[in-house]
Amino acid sequence: MHIVYFYQYFGTPKGGWSTRVYELTRRWVKEGHKVTVVTSLYDKSDLKASGLFSTQNVEGIDIKVVNVTLSNKHNFAYRVLTFLHFAILSLYFALKLDYDVAIASSGPITIGLPGLAARYIRKKPMIFEVRDLWPEGAVQLGLLKPGMKQTFAFWFEKKCYEAASAIIALSEGMAESIRSRFGYDYVHVIPNASDNKLFGSAAVLQETPAWAAGKKLFVYTGTLGLMDNCSQIVEGARVLQERERDDIQVVFIGDGKEREQLETLATRYQLKNIKFLGLMPKEKVVPWLKAADAAFLVFKNLPVLDTCSPNKMFDAYAAGVPVIQTTQGWIKELIEKERCGINVSPDQPGEMADAVIHIADHPALREELAANAKKVAMELFDRDLLAAEMLTIITQTTKSRHG
Repeated sequence: MHIVYFYQYFGTPKGGWSTRVYELTRRWVKEGHKVTVVTSLYDKSDLKASGLFSTQNVEGIDIKVVNVTLSNKHNFAYRVLTFLHFAILSLYFALKLDYDVAIASSGPITIGLPGLAARYIRKKPMIFEVRDLWPEGAVQLGLLKPGMKQTFAFWFEKKCYEAASAIIALSEGMAESIRSRFGYDYVHVIPNASDNKLFGSAAVLQETPAWAAGKKLFVYTGTLGLMDNCSQIVEGARVLQERERDDIQVVFIGDGKEREQLETLATRYQLKNIKFLGLMPKEKVVPWLKAADAAFLVFKNLPVLDTCSPNKMFDAYAAGVPVIQTTQGWIKELIEKERCGINVSPDQPGEMADAVIHIADHPALREELAANAKKVAMELFDRDLLAAEMLTIITQTTKSRHG
């Protein structure tokens, strides 16, 4: 089977971004399938390109790179333009390539354009993957105002679901939203996954910086963006400093549009317990996570973000590290059930500081949470298991619907 995967943010562990598509597709290649990924240049990935289109090969995956650069540092209007630019140029591959099934991975919702071309012009089955609920996320964040654009965006979302042979959502919350709004029964859940082999390595920090020596590390990894309520971590660090917990160090690993604002806030508070290390390849994040007592997961207090499936959580669990988190949906329920972290209320830095101190001061509890985190990574979110499950869904549903 030849699978074409339309996804704008492809990267490998050498970059500083999600490796979901890389990890899935390289496994499918090993199973004997041909896979072509149509992608663009993201400023956190490790891809390079010359010319309008570039062809590369990564572990047997055929990569078609559309020379459009994306960044979450761009303003919303410019990002929409880059999304449209990529979607229109991707039509070339949807119409030209010889393939059996197409996967269109959203957000942004504009990725549905080559998916619809595959379905209606090429008469190929199309799988629609929902990584984020677009356009609902943009609406709740205040980026997409009421009017014709919003109405069209929701109409286009529905058309993408209608055209799909199967819909694959990254969380049960996303799947339930789609089922409740549209009544579709062909929605499956394949969450992001834990890279247990990568994070199960013996990698350790080769040189612990002087500022981290002897400290208990609490780490945030990933995007410092509009959706991420990282200011709650900074405010929590302020509380920790006020309580004179000099044994605790907060570490940010990542980059994004909000980084400068966060650094300004930390400087204003004269915080000595925060370090911003910037963007790192995922391979170099591994030892930092493994050295952490816990990892942070924070998002703005919006219902749509309670449905998220954040890579940073799965990475932490793969490293055997519990999570301190603020979302109020399926992740909160997971932590309550599996005891693999601590839930705190959103926008409550005092609660976050309490959780940090509780883990720092109770090593036996921390080890219990860590063991449960690793168990969750191995039994519920292992990449091999989820890649095989998604491949089965693609194979079965493309034969039974619209095929």
